[in-house]
Amino acid sequence: MPSPPSPTGSARPHDELDRRRAAILEAVVAEYIDTAQPVGSGTVSRSAAVGVSPATVRAEMVALERDGYLTQPHTSAGRVPTDRGYRFFVDHLSEPGILGPAQRTQVSRFFDHLHGEMEDVLERTTALLAELTRQAAVVVGPLHGGATILAIQAVPLAPRVVLVVVVLDDGAVEKTTLELDEEVTAADVAEASGMLNERLAGRPLNLVAAAPDHAETTVARLIATAVEGVVAVGARREPEAVFIGGSSQLATSFEAVETVRSVLTILEQQLVVVDLLNDVLARGLSVAIGEEHGYEPLASCAVIVAPLSLEGSPGGVVGILGPTRMNYPGALAAAHAVSSKLAAHLDVARHGEDEGGAPQDG
Repeated sequence: MPSPPSPTGSARPHDELDRRRAAILEAVVAEYIDTAQPVGSGTVSRSAAVGVSPATVRAEMVALERDGYLTQPHTSAGRVPTDRGYRFFVDHLSEPGILGPAQRTQVSRFFDHLHGEMEDVLERTTALLAELTRQAAVVVGPLHGGATILAIQAVPLAPRVVLVVVVLDDGAVEKTTLELDEEVTAADVAEASGMLNERLAGRPLNLVAAAPDHAETTVARLIATAVEGVVAVGARREPEAVFIGGSSQLATSFEAVETVRSVLTILEQQLVVVDLLNDVLARGLSVAIGEEHGYEPLASCAVIVAPLSLEGSPGGVVGILGPTRMNYPGALAAAHAVSSKLAAHLDVARHGEDEGGAPQDG
């Protein structure tokens, strides 16, 4: 009979452990996550879930080491989990974890009072996730190439400079500054703004096409230039925004300077981080541990991902990057809670409503 899928999104390994060894392994992992110190048999034997003598625990820990679940850093030391040991622990979590009452209140209050443009929302959410987990947090916003235009506003900044603001139904606000070949009046800009709304409001952003090149009036030329700016926005296929927070917190999790340098170097490369999260998602995983994710500089790290689903469609991703010795239940709980709340917030923003469901002013 095949093993059921785990709550972390990966299939359980074929080499199941018997109940006692599984309990011992899980006790070692939980203790090592909590203390960062090698775990001895005496400590494990006191676990209520184990219930056997230290001598029995020692024998089982030797077997777990032989099978690749544990390792012994020093001859006289206790054991620490390997990546395989962490994988067994994660795959056998009964649930992804539950945030504590204080954290649940913190998340609820945060999203109850969260307002602003897309970039601000994502940046602040990243800071929240980093604070909840004490790890590096990543929030990748939704692609907006296929978003629908809600409104366009043209604003004169100077006789030959006009700001065009495009409001999208995914909550994003795009601003493009146009430098014109001729001077325009405030009346010209107002007329162009109205005509742009008539033509483009309600259209998918990535289906906007450039205007014909034979505009004869100042207003028509202004509209054509503005449309070119909107087309350029729609051509951007990168994520709406990528925010990474908590890097300094993650650095304190490693003793080796080279490891810290490698991790921080990767975190500075946003596109690499986005590729990493998307690769993990594409493999159907919620957690990738150590070498599983395939990024050698992050071999000492684990990655947790939670996709953002906007009205049933992919809309970005929330990620956590930490040492393999991270609190997996807590990190999974935080990732799922934040991704769920953020997706709900962005869904509301797409419909031009506030958190209470009422239409926004203006």
